[in-house]
Amino acid sequence: MARVLDITSALQNAQNPDPTIRNQAEEQLSSLRSTDPSSYLLSLASELVNNQKPATSRQIAGLLLKNSLDAPSDAKKAELNAQWQALDQGLKQHIKELLLTALPAEEPAARHTAALAIAKIAAIELPLKQWTELIPRLLESMQASTGGTASGIGLKQATLETLGYVCEEMGHFDEVVLDQEQVNNVLTAVVQGTAQQEDSNVRLAAITALFNALEFAHTNFENEGERNYLMQVICQGTMGDPVQIRERSFECLVRIAALHYDKLWPYMQEIFNLVQRAVRDNDEDVAKQAIEFWCTVCEEEIDVQTDQDEGDSSVVNHQLVKKALQPLVEMLLQQLTKQEEEQDKEEGIWNLSMAAGTCLGLVANTVSNDVVPLVLPFVTENIGKTNAPEDWRCREAATFAFGSIMEGLSVEEAAKLVHMGMVFLCNALRDPNTQVRHTTAWTIGRIFEKLQSSGTEAQPTVLNTDTIPNIIQVLLASIQDEPHIAEKVCYAISQLAAGLREAGAAELLSQYFKEIVQALLEAGQRACEPQAQARLQLQAFEAINEVVRGASDATQPLVGQLVPLMLSKIGQTFQPPPAGAPSDARARQQELQGLLCGVLQVIVQKLSDSDAAKAMIMHYADPIMESLLSVFAAQGQQGVHEEAMLAVGALTYASGRGFSKYMHGFFPYLKLGLANHQEWQVCQVSVGVLGDVCRALEEQMMPFCAELLPILLQNLQSNDVHRNVKPGILSCFGDIVLAGGDKFEEAGMLPTVLSMLHSAQQLSVMQQQSNDEESLEYNTSLRMSIFEAYSGIFNGLSAPKISQYLKPPAESIIGFTEYMYNDRENVDDGVRQAAIGLFGDIACQLPGAGPLFQSRPYIQELVRECRNSDDQKLAGSAAWAQEAIQKAVAAR
Repeated sequence: MARVLDITSALQNAQNPDPTIRNQAEEQLSSLRSTDPSSYLLSLASELVNNQKPATSRQIAGLLLKNSLDAPSDAKKAELNAQWQALDQGLKQHIKELLLTALPAEEPAARHTAALAIAKIAAIELPLKQWTELIPRLLESMQASTGGTASGIGLKQATLETLGYVCEEMGHFDEVVLDQEQVNNVLTAVVQGTAQQEDSNVRLAAITALFNALEFAHTNFENEGERNYLMQVICQGTMGDPVQIRERSFECLVRIAALHYDKLWPYMQEIFNLVQRAVRDNDEDVAKQAIEFWCTVCEEEIDVQTDQDEGDSSVVNHQLVKKALQPLVEMLLQQLTKQEEEQDKEEGIWNLSMAAGTCLGLVANTVSNDVVPLVLPFVTENIGKTNAPEDWRCREAATFAFGSIMEGLSVEEAAKLVHMGMVFLCNALRDPNTQVRHTTAWTIGRIFEKLQSSGTEAQPTVLNTDTIPNIIQVLLASIQDEPHIAEKVCYAISQLAAGLREAGAAELLSQYFKEIVQALLEAGQRACEPQAQARLQLQAFEAINEVVRGASDATQPLVGQLVPLMLSKIGQTFQPPPAGAPSDARARQQELQGLLCGVLQVIVQKLSDSDAAKAMIMHYADPIMESLLSVFAAQGQQGVHEEAMLAVGALTYASGRGFSKYMHGFFPYLKLGLANHQEWQVCQVSVGVLGDVCRALEEQMMPFCAELLPILLQNLQSNDVHRNVKPGILSCFGDIVLAGGDKFEEAGMLPTVLSMLHSAQQLSVMQQQSNDEESLEYNTSLRMSIFEAYSGIFNGLSAPKISQYLKPPAESIIGFTEYMYNDRENVDDGVRQAAIGLFGDIACQLPGAGPLFQSRPYIQELVRECRNSDDQKLAGSAAWAQEAIQKAVAAR
């Protein structure tokens, strides 16, 4: 029987600055939660609603109650949901009633936390058609909270806040939870709350609730009268007081632009005027939201244009950006000079200047070259201004504008502008103002990134034997600048190297290879403020990786010389931090270890491209593996170093079957990585490396798999393992079977693996019903892994074993590909190629496979489409699969 316990002292002590008192209180509350969850939740709810209790204990009670109903991870959330559902029905109803009675409380914090807790319960119960009286009860509270008394205002504010939170929670579900009548009633209530005569706190709560309710207002926006009224309310809010109402009203317009772009155009003149007014009024938070509206319109029009380019005639581009282009660009350019002093030194700063630059970049991506005639005069007028001390703002703004539009331009237009301005930009890296130098380095990086994406078309115009010497000289000089500028220079070098590699012009950097790498290594180990050092270090080593990836054949000996240098530097990271070092010194050493291991991985991959270069790697294979094992050992049982694991994977490719001599030393860490699902990226990488080892060792890997397969199967079945790990495990099964052949079947695991793959097929078909981007991306990984796993199994087993184990599910396996075919708009070429490959494997390996293909015309259609692909690899796979299928059909 649940009891109300006196937990006031424990709640207050849980916030005590004395760690002893705080820990005791936390342990007391945790113990109660574990041993008597019913009394725990009831006591929290009772504390929250008790007006005689201290405000602090009531607020903490409400937050603990909320946290008992929700969690960041899906698995923990499902566990808490199940715990709530398992409670006695009468107890749940009593707690819900207590929370509703807290909404009129005099204490604002109690009202607020009650609203949060109500919404969390609603997120559990409303989708299950439970607590159906909640929305009507809240609407009744709105009607009851009349008059201008403090209690009436507090109740109305709390009720609107609760409606907003409930709508926010319902927006997380794919299925419809609130019916249209409920949506209409909620919208009516929140719109009434925005009335001018209401208290400002009520109006703010109302416009916030409206923001969350917009997700469900699709039907209302189809009705012109209702849409006009909602837009009028929101537009009026952008001019209201206090400032938070204006800001939140613009947030509503941003949401509408994302949800209802096709309904915007009749309101654009008024909205444009409101945006202009917000920017002029000099309230930065409101102005940033106003600019965000245009960012969202740009993003929508970019998406529409993409859909149209892909043949979707159902979408309409109203060209809202193009119609407002000149005044919009003028407004954005004016904001670029509103920089904050030393904003270049603050990572992640977001002010009006940054917002305007971001929006200008999106405008360029929307209208492409049409932006140039509007931006170029601003750039030429301001980029060289030196008349007054504050003219640095003009120079920085002009450079920022130039870099911002680069991505959206055509290759030809970008090359033309860069050809005109590159020398000037190189000189600007010597500007007396640090913000100008910082933005200039960023802009040069953006230029190289643009040229990289353009391939070989624009490179010779800008990057050639005449221009490269000066560019390298300037960049290597500027890498000595202040750390935040050096970071952007490293980024520019990274993009330069990647671009030349993509263009097949890597030899342009050959004579500078040693000098560039040396400068980057020095930058990566420069002593400075910890956060700045971490960012510079990361960017410097990323640049080294790109320079190594793009190294020409002529520089292979120099790349080889980096191996002992990296091993030496890794060895130095094992030294204990000096006395008096910061408390995080060891963690920073481990970060450096990761970066060095990352460089080592790239070097091994680069030198594995040819047999001659591979000999250099094999010369150092033993010390490389010894160093990587030392990195693992330094972690102890805390986990496995992700970058070291990736480096091992690269070494398996270079070593081949020779990697077997390292397996006994490496195996414990591989096992530890596979079991480390708490750090899912490490687990995911370990799964990939297991596949690498299987491909290298083939049947020599089978003795180790007896211990690894149960871990993999447990990871697949566990809700605690991040779902992104699981597709890789399925692919890995194919690698293991391909390596071990019939020995895998002899271990008795094959039926379990095939059952897992069948379950994965069913999950993929279910995922097909979800339209959110995350689910679509996951399903792509899932499909790919299923096809790859089956391909490995078909190619790994002998013909008798294939007939025994794979002939029965073959119909289901082939049938699964039809779901993929019918979902073609969400299928990329990688998945198609994996499916085509599987068709060929089945046709070649499964006796009597002909009828499976003959009875499914879509297979021939898919193969034909892939044969006609511009992707030569896909077309080649399709040609091979077609020939294999034809032979299988003829053999029947």
